[in-house]
Amino acid sequence: MDAKGRGRAEDIDPADQWVLNPDTGDYELRLSPSAPQSPVPRPRRATSAPAPEVPAPRRRRATPEEPPPPGRRGGEEPPPGRRGRRRAAEKKKSRGKRILLWTGGTMAFVVLAVGAAGYLYLQHLNDNIDALPDDGASTGGFQKDQAINILLIGTDKRTGSGNDGYGDKGSAGHADTTLLLHVSKDRSNATALSIPRDLIVDVPDCPTTQEDGSTKVIPGSTGVRFNTSLGQSGRTPSCTMRTVTELTGVTPDNFMVADFNAVKTLSSAVGGVEVCLAKDIDDPDSHLNLPAGKHTVEGEEALAFVRTRHSVGFGGDLSRIELQQQFLSSLMRKLKSNDTLTSPTKMVKLAEAGTDALTVDAKLKSIGKLKDLGLELGKLDTKNLTFATVPVKDNPAEKTPVTVVLKDGPAQQVFDMVKNDVSFTEVKKQEKEKKDKEEAAVAARLEGEKSEPSEVRVRVLNGGASSGSAGRELTYLQNEAGVTKSGNAGNAPADVAKTTLEYAPDQADQARALAEILGLTGAAMKPGESVTNSQGLPAMTLTLGKDFKGAGVKLDATSAKAPEDLQKSTADKVECAK
Repeated sequence: MDAKGRGRAEDIDPADQWVLNPDTGDYELRLSPSAPQSPVPRPRRATSAPAPEVPAPRRRRATPEEPPPPGRRGGEEPPPGRRGRRRAAEKKKSRGKRILLWTGGTMAFVVLAVGAAGYLYLQHLNDNIDALPDDGASTGGFQKDQAINILLIGTDKRTGSGNDGYGDKGSAGHADTTLLLHVSKDRSNATALSIPRDLIVDVPDCPTTQEDGSTKVIPGSTGVRFNTSLGQSGRTPSCTMRTVTELTGVTPDNFMVADFNAVKTLSSAVGGVEVCLAKDIDDPDSHLNLPAGKHTVEGEEALAFVRTRHSVGFGGDLSRIELQQQFLSSLMRKLKSNDTLTSPTKMVKLAEAGTDALTVDAKLKSIGKLKDLGLELGKLDTKNLTFATVPVKDNPAEKTPVTVVLKDGPAQQVFDMVKNDVSFTEVKKQEKEKKDKEEAAVAARLEGEKSEPSEVRVRVLNGGASSGSAGRELTYLQNEAGVTKSGNAGNAPADVAKTTLEYAPDQADQARALAEILGLTGAAMKPGESVTNSQGLPAMTLTLGKDFKGAGVKLDATSAKAPEDLQKSTADKVECAK
């Protein structure tokens, strides 16, 4: 089979090869046997003897009512030498091995999105995937029982149809967009850490495999842009790996590289990706022209969206990173949606798009390894994936900054979190749990026995309320609320924004009683010390803040009850005029 020919042979549409199994309720790939495939070429190595040609399969002719098959241009013959088809695996598959398609992921986000899907079809797409040596820069490949770190690189190489009109069409393919994807050891959380392309770094010496199989050490550079770690002076992704390790202290397990075509083909394969703009954008550099609001973009327009930077934020790479993170998040949601996963046609297109635009390290150039990676990443709930950017600041060495440098403290903290497998979503969860506990403890101050109002002893201070508020509140407490043991202590030493009640531990029952009368929240109650009143007895201190609304008015409206004599009615009842 011709892997570039989108799996079409003998007049069979790829989508028609997916059949609903009535016993399991799942779609399964049913393939008929045909001629064997030609060997997979080893990229950037000396080529082996060519495989014997296999007669080309018969193509069906497109009619006006029937468009050309996906993946082939109308009237175009598939390239020779790759027309064989692997024989189908045995059809007896357990429910746990049901086929959905596993795309291989142009960026590992495709792997994350499709997750633990089937891999049989990947055998037929294997020739689509290119591989390069990691030159000893990786850990040796991901491990199933360890945290996973995948380096995702988007290059600015202008290869592919329609891409020579973007920017520097002669680019060697620099590291234009780079993310370090960290998946926790227990697969419960993940972090996608964006590394700005204009970040000033030191690129180390890089032993690099040449086309003839020999190794050449490419000299390092100090104080250069991060994006030069790829493409510049013949550097390969393994050099970007070494640069990331030196920068972060984290050694990637594997790398995946995608070019401009990945964004175009993947976004089209899923039927478009929803994005949102807070303002109109007309960027002649990226060719993006969209009004404010929500839009569904695909193909060229999707590429323009992730490339635009001059018309958003501060007009730099950091603003573009935010757009790219928004796009990837939306793409993942679309990939995980039932609309995609239950459509065999979309899944075929997605598999073709993902594998065709992908270059991986040589340790991933096997169906077994790609399947294992897909299964591991598929365990992650994508709602626990956090996008973050390396903390940076403008380069102080430049009068008009065009590059950035690390914010040493915050950046090191982020790197340590990744290195020590501390997921950002887990940190957020812990922070929320801590906040919830604190709020629960505060709310608990209102729970328990309450003293009778006549037993409540309190001093009233004016700490920012209108003039005379302390006196008026005291009158209310004594004459209407029954708090007869209360006194006016004048003005507080300083104004406060919120009304507070300070009390000693043995006055908690009195504090709860007064809080109910005044409508105080647990946050307004401040455990502390008592003071001595004019009679020489211990008393609490009520300080009226700027939020004080008036004598007898509940401070927390949710605790208030409508006055008994309030005139009211409800819309479901007919009231007769009196």
